[in-house]
Amino acid sequence: MMSWLRRFPHDVIQRRKSSNNAGGGGGGRRAASPTSWRNKNNSSFTARIIRCASSVVDRRRQYQDEEEEDELKLPSSPPPPGDEEADEVSALQAFSFRELAEAAGSFRQEQLIGEGGFGRVYKARLRLRLGEEEEEVAVKQLDREGAQGNGEFVVEVVMLSMLHHPNLVNLVGYCAEGDQRLLVYEYMALGSLEAHLHHDQGQLLPWGRRMQIAGGAARGLEYLHDRGVIFRDLKPSNILLHADYTPRLSDFGLARLLPPPSSSSSSSSSSNNGNGKVMGTYGYCAPEYLRTGKLSAKSDAYSFGVVLLELITGRRAIDVGRPDGEQSLVGWAAPMFGDPGRLPELVDPRLVMAMQGPPPSELKQAVGVAAMCLQERHALRPVMADVVTALAFLATDHAASPPTC
Repeated sequence: MMSWLRRFPHDVIQRRKSSNNAGGGGGGRRAASPTSWRNKNNSSFTARIIRCASSVVDRRRQYQDEEEEDELKLPSSPPPPGDEEADEVSALQAFSFRELAEAAGSFRQEQLIGEGGFGRVYKARLRLRLGEEEEEVAVKQLDREGAQGNGEFVVEVVMLSMLHHPNLVNLVGYCAEGDQRLLVYEYMALGSLEAHLHHDQGQLLPWGRRMQIAGGAARGLEYLHDRGVIFRDLKPSNILLHADYTPRLSDFGLARLLPPPSSSSSSSSSSNNGNGKVMGTYGYCAPEYLRTGKLSAKSDAYSFGVVLLELITGRRAIDVGRPDGEQSLVGWAAPMFGDPGRLPELVDPRLVMAMQGPPPSELKQAVGVAAMCLQERHALRPVMADVVTALAFLATDHAASPPTC
């Protein structure tokens, strides 16, 4: 079952060189020519973002399976904006590079709080409103030699300026000065789910807290899918935790818009820009997406199933340090899904040692949700609204549970 996973021995972002990225390091991201977005000030960049957002209505009417890659055309966009949404884009704060550099301590190592496909993330303090005190924020700086290009920078600005939900990270502003590209987010005090699950950061997440996080992430995906957006890169490092452990999805550079129902293509699937390129992270990509490059909301459902399995087991999606047969989390766990007697083997050993193992009924329900999401046939996977409903019981009455040492 799911033997395709055994072909992927490393937990790395897929690196495929873009045809327009001559000599640059390829990555799980599509790269853009840096010369195409130099020497533009913040105001003109804001105007460009608004034009990109406003063009979505016409582009949705003319949607085709095969789209041209064009720097002036977003590779994906949020739902059609009206005047209010355009106002939200223009209302984002445009910071100068000097202002953000000073706020982040000149981007010194001690200010570094994370690193990913976009670049490095630094902790900073900024005065966001006149007359108010400085607030903690996270500043994400584009790596000009990295894999994520300006197109995905624009996508993230447009997406997060118009999509608002308690389980999505909040974008405060951006910098588009010269060849510098930076994003400013609210500061998430507890870091990423990845750090808590796999790097022993902070206290052990108890079972109830894990289900609360799973439920919140599912609600974030449901919100996106209701608006025709595929997240495409769900994994623990892209789930940030607020001070109260509320999960918020982050890193929207790979997010993509589904075709409208009136399109000649399927209303529930989308070609990957018509070029067959697969971008994301090994271990989390749905099998049909890897085979065909076709995306759908069910692709996100599969990724969610992997993340839920990580929450249950405490294991990584791909771990080459484990024995043969256990390196792929899904490949190792799948044979146990249909055997109730083996379900306790799936529980994170740290929870068992701390006497925090889940009740059998809750474990069975959580594993059942993961198994549904991990069906190889995408048509058999549930929509995220059904996942939210299935997890509602598990996430209820656990929110107040204190973390366990």
